[in-house]
Amino acid sequence: MSTMTMQTAPATAGSLTTLWRGARGRTWRLTAAEAVVAFAACLLLPALASRLAVNPMSRLGAVSGLAAIQLRFTLLGIVLIGLLLAARRFRGGRHFEVATRLSCAALAGMASGFVAAGAVVSLLGTPWPMFGLNGDSGRIVEWATTIMHGHANPEPLYPPVPLYSLAVFAKYFHGGNAGYAFKDLEILGAAITGPLAYLCWRMILSPIWSVVVGLVPMMALIDSYKPYGATVLILLLPVLAAFLRAFRRSATQDWRPLLLSGAGLGLLLAVLLLTYSGWFVWSALGTFAAVLALFPWRAHGRTGRLKSLAYLGVTTAVFLAAAGWYVVVLLQNSGTADYDYGFDAYTDPAFFSMWRTDMPGQVGQWPPPGEIGGVSVFTALLFVALGVAVWLGLRRSVVVASVAIFASAWLMRMYFASQMFSTGQVQLWIRTDNQLLYCGLVFVGLAVWLAVRRWGARLPRRGPAVIGVFCGLLMLLGSMGSAQSDRYMPQKTNTYQILPWVSQTVRMVNGQCPKYAPNGQCSKNGDQSWLKMIYYRPKS
Repeated sequence: MSTMTMQTAPATAGSLTTLWRGARGRTWRLTAAEAVVAFAACLLLPALASRLAVNPMSRLGAVSGLAAIQLRFTLLGIVLIGLLLAARRFRGGRHFEVATRLSCAALAGMASGFVAAGAVVSLLGTPWPMFGLNGDSGRIVEWATTIMHGHANPEPLYPPVPLYSLAVFAKYFHGGNAGYAFKDLEILGAAITGPLAYLCWRMILSPIWSVVVGLVPMMALIDSYKPYGATVLILLLPVLAAFLRAFRRSATQDWRPLLLSGAGLGLLLAVLLLTYSGWFVWSALGTFAAVLALFPWRAHGRTGRLKSLAYLGVTTAVFLAAAGWYVVVLLQNSGTADYDYGFDAYTDPAFFSMWRTDMPGQVGQWPPPGEIGGVSVFTALLFVALGVAVWLGLRRSVVVASVAIFASAWLMRMYFASQMFSTGQVQLWIRTDNQLLYCGLVFVGLAVWLAVRRWGARLPRRGPAVIGVFCGLLMLLGSMGSAQSDRYMPQKTNTYQILPWVSQTVRMVNGQCPKYAPNGQCSKNGDQSWLKMIYYRPKS
């Protein structure tokens, strides 16, 4: 008996190790497959849209373009639904999990690809980016051109990743024309937002819930004008949630995975900061408070506390090694005054559920009248979802992260708004609208997720549930993609639709006008009538 034990024990241990490695390897392979499918799917609709023969400067042409994108999106979605149905029946559903992962990844790519395809249609016939060389587009192109010619960044406060990426892309793909290159990066940046968001949410949620909780809120913010700003906000929440989850587990982790996790997340946070810094400013207070609240002050003994400190130390060290110089620049310029009194600076600071931008178009009563004490049912739903998420998931890191950065943005918003009269400065508090709205929509997704986890045993079988949810998501994301694309269909209005309109009226480098320029007329800077449309109010 003893001899048999001695002989079989090593074999059993070896086989368990092999199984563990095999399962881990399969997980990595499936994750890589999800990434490949998502990034491939996000490029499909823009490629198909580039072949459309419509005039976006005509409203009929724009509507036809939107319908053509929606048709292709829906047909591709039907293919994915067919894949799920077939996988559920084939070999007893043995491959249904794989089919779900790949279908959700594809849907994530298609969702942002829809918005990118809308940008392709709005800019058909012109090589220029949104707004041509006017406004922010012009400044970004100018700064990137300076960098491309070997000079230092002329605007050190501006996040460096977009500028240096544009400079490199223009040099190697557009012969040094940063203006033409920026158009490609606008479309590509919007397209990859979905895959990036999906992969970040997959660090903490299953495939279908990554779409529900992460991708639906994403579609409320996704942008094709300067896509990197919205993308960083969309990614920051799941990355901070993954950071807090790893921090909570750090006291009981082995040293090697602990340090690797901290280093990886520190580097990822640094890349996000260097891409767009604003959301870090609004989120810093809440993140710091969450770390203090989750630190194992009394639990897990001295070794556990040491591991938690080591995790924080490694994460911080890698973050500062990659982006510390930029943090110093931000701190040195923290006193920079902002006097940009836009449209929303005069509205109720507690209203955040809709941002009309600094080109709001025709506005009546604003904020619109609410049904419950001046608050809309939509906003009330967000706060109900906040309560449910805290009720059912107070101990979950993703809930802690969402509440922390929501509360942080809310408090800083009210602080800067309260100082506006005495200082005369806006300090960008209006831009917290997007962060608050994104967190609010995430609360809704989390509330549904937590409720299903709590009472899911009463729901139908998993296969039909996944397929049913997928069908609903397909229609919702397609409708949201169309609405967000329509925001940038060219029209001569005091909205963001003026951006592609101007692009279609800027003379090209070869001296010719874009294909769809009105009456074949164009100029060096394009149609400048937008200057008369901007909505101003006196500061007093």
